[in-house]
Amino acid sequence: KSLYKTDKLEPLGEAREILKFARAQARKQAANLEHPLVCIDVIEEGIVSGPRAGLWKEANAFQSLLFSDTCKSLLHVFFSQRATSKVPGATDLGLMPRKITKVAILGGGLMGSGIATAMILSNYPVLLKEVNEKFLNAGIDRIKANLQSRVRKGKMTEERYEKALSLVTGALGYEKFKEVDLVIEAVIENVKLKQQIFADLEKYCPSHCILATNTSTIDLNLIGEKTKSQDRIVGAHFFSPAHVMPLLEIVRTQHTSAQVVVDLLDVGKRIKKTPIVVGNCTGFAVNRMFFPYTQSALLFVDYG
Repeated sequence: KSLYKTDKLEPLGEAREILKFARAQARKQAANLEHPLVCIDVIEEGIVSGPRAGLWKEANAFQSLLFSDTCKSLLHVFFSQRATSKVPGATDLGLMPRKITKVAILGGGLMGSGIATAMILSNYPVLLKEVNEKFLNAGIDRIKANLQSRVRKGKMTEERYEKALSLVTGALGYEKFKEVDLVIEAVIENVKLKQQIFADLEKYCPSHCILATNTSTIDLNLIGEKTKSQDRIVGAHFFSPAHVMPLLEIVRTQHTSAQVVVDLLDVGKRIKKTPIVVGNCTGFAVNRMFFPYTQSALLFVDYG
């Protein structure tokens, strides 16, 4: 009976206006995708020519879309995103992720403040460390700006904004690092500075604490060279802006423990990222793929 009910439908002229608006929205949101428009066409057919005609159109449209390249690609993306959480030598050992209750971030620049934003949006308390008061205030201001942008777009209420912001604590020293479960270092790409930081972290953090670096270029073994904690040193490479971009590279060395990888995969999921586990090599995965792109572009420029 419900198939023939029309009492919830707008008059035809009004319905067509609504569908016209929906088409414009679909084009704006996904300019190169055909199937959202096909869905709207099917709905229109049901309204204009009756429910049976709508169902016939749906069956035919589905059949043709099923064999399109877009369908194959979307299925590929769907399964490959889920395959990222299966990592031989880490996730197949029956390990359970440990509870991460407090995160420290070193550096409140563009990257550090973005990572902090991603963390507090998923209710992780964050300790943000900087070298002086001026840099610390600038880092907290960046976090505020990231959150305010969400409020402006209607993605966040004022109340939620206040709650998120209350999760950030500033620090200029390492005193409070004894209660931290995960540290993410996000300072400039300077080997000596990073080595010094990791030697300090080993001193001040509890023995279970994961020591992560956001480096995109430096060998992790080099970063952890002056420590005895190589089994808990790992890469957590975010992409800028860190609170928006969905990818997180988890970089493991030959020393990184499987438990640390499992823990970071769990954190990655909780902060709504797609975590991929990669090896400790030049450029890791993303920049390694990016190098040949840049090289070929420059080669074409050379060829005029």
